[in-house]
Amino acid sequence: MKKTILILAVLSVNLFGADLSLKKYFNDRTCDQVLNNGGLFKTCYDYKNKGPKYVAYTLKGDKVNAKNIKKRPRFYEDKNIPKKYRSSYSDYTHNIYKNDRGHIYEDAAVDYSQKTLNAVYVMSNIIPQHNSINRSIHAWKGLEKYGRTLATKLGEINVLNGVIYGDSPKKMGRNKISVPSAFWKMYYTKDFERCFYFKNKQINKAYKIKDYEVKCSALKRH
Repeated sequence: MKKTILILAVLSVNLFGADLSLKKYFNDRTCDQVLNNGGLFKTCYDYKNKGPKYVAYTLKGDKVNAKNIKKRPRFYEDKNIPKKYRSSYSDYTHNIYKNDRGHIYEDAAVDYSQKTLNAVYVMSNIIPQHNSINRSIHAWKGLEKYGRTLATKLGEINVLNGVIYGDSPKKMGRNKISVPSAFWKMYYTKDFERCFYFKNKQINKAYKIKDYEVKCSALKRH
């Protein structure tokens, strides 16, 4: 199995802004399988950990707040992935780690159509995410809202997410899916970038979103 990528390579905005540079993260050496998800977003999938390593997409300012479909779809297995490497809805049920089914590409950004909303409920877009991070407006939930605000303000914003599993991750469920030790999110354009990093554990209630911000140049590949 390929070596787990722990943290993102040192980046410059000018180099990263081009779509071509995503090939450094979405390729046969980095990913066991690259999923294109109907062109809506791209997933670098890890067979060993049975979860995504990278997820990339672009938030469009005229789409993110265009509509709000309130009824959410059911989570479903990704049949593009060989069955023995998939995660399932039941892997998360009654887990002892207080992990939610955490979206990497958030549903609140794509609830302008049923097709796009359904697309992000595929289990290959989901990671075990501590519920205090996933649900807090001062953590991941608030960061996602900030991304939609950026898209509205700038017209669009590119997003790259990374998931860090570590060398000996905890396991969950019948499929023994790996629990990430951390994850991060980068918002960027040709002239803009901001990065945020979260350890996958109970949050400090005194923290605000800005307390999770890191220099993008500090994120390195190992």
